[in-house]
Amino acid sequence: MRTLLIALLLGIAGVVHAAPPPYDETADARAEIRAALAQAAPDQRAVLVVFGANWCGDCMMLDQAFKEGSSATLIAKHFKVVKVNLGRFDRNTDIAASYGVPLKAGIPAVAILSSQGKPIYATRAGELADARNLGDPGIHRFFSKVLADTK
Repeated sequence: MRTLLIALLLGIAGVVHAAPPPYDETADARAEIRAALAQAAPDQRAVLVVFGANWCGDCMMLDQAFKEGSSATLIAKHFKVVKVNLGRFDRNTDIAASYGVPLKAGIPAVAILSSQGKPIYATRAGELADARNLGDPGIHRFFSKVLADTK
């Protein structure tokens, strides 16, 4: 029985480990933002730039909410999403600063760009830095309010 339990746990760990991390550590963030803007332009969709890191539990929670649940539907309907890797705050911090996102307030952090690339919203006070406690309902409320406020 003990051997079966160990084998099961190792199998689960292998599946979890096999999933790609949400933040591509080799991506060219500026190029990805340009590509997202080009894709968003025809539909006049906003681009949601998410700043985070693979070591960040709250970033992982936000990424999961973007994949399933009510937040996923809302995000997919209204935004083209670009995830920007911050590493250990040694990568792409200049991009966050250029959109007015103060990373010292916590991550994940977001900027919303119009389809023309103009910043229309940025988290300024670590609004999503507690995503694990917000859960999907809190994340959905947050983005619903942001959408209402930016229209």
